Amino acid sequence: MSAELTPLPARSVVLSLLLGRHPDRMSPAELTRAGEYFGIPASTLRVALTRAVAAGDLRRVVGDYVLGDRLVRRQLRQDEAVEDAETSWDGTWEMAVVVVTGRSASDRAALRDLLTSYRLAELREGVWMRPANLSRPAAYTAEPVLTTFRSEPDADPRALAAELWDLERWAAEGLRLLGLLNGAAEPASRLAVAAHLVRHLLDDPLLPVDLRPEGWPGAELRTAYGAYQDELRSLAVV
Repeated sequence: MSAELTPLPARSVVLSLLLGRHPDRMSPAELTRAGEYFGIPASTLRVALTRAVAAGDLRRVVGDYVLGDRLVRRQLRQDEAVEDAETSWDGTWEMAVVVVTGRSASDRAALRDLLTSYRLAELREGVWMRPANLSRPAAYTAEPVLTTFRSEPDADPRALAAELWDLERWAAEGLRLLGLLNGAAEPASRLAVAAHLVRHLLDDPLLPVDLRPEGWPGAELRTAYGAYQDELRSLAVV
């Protein structure tokens, strides 16, 4: 069996369901029914919920389960990947340049993760950029080790985008996951593929229309993921 079709563990099932739910809130009874639908015994689900709360991934609010702070931030980024992909672009680029040297490896890794989470890519060491077409607040600009600005590079924008991201690889992997989702019949396998698909969407650079390669499958993948969420709601699972 393909790794993407392997059923998720109970804790991942719970987190996937809440990450895809708005608001991110489910009662113990709803989660138990969902667990049964995906082949997870109630006792296993209870253990998974307890551990998720202990780890801070979930919180209890008036008896229900909601996402913890870290996963709330992930849900916001996930929503951006699924919903906020057709914004206008005036030709400018966001740029962030590291201006402080001598930082520790952990600090450098944390900054890399932060900039990647805002869908910037590294052109060369310490120079990060992306088209300025996203409506999300660029909170990374408050980082003291960075200088940030907007500009219009002299380079051809399509060539620059292709240099910053491996667009062909991303598109091919997305279409592969879409084929797996369309071919999966078992509920647990479909959820597993959908989880891989939405994680893949998190890596979509969300380029302006003018910079996307021909046949770019981003909208198709987002539509498929949205349809899967509708499928879950229609089954009264979530």
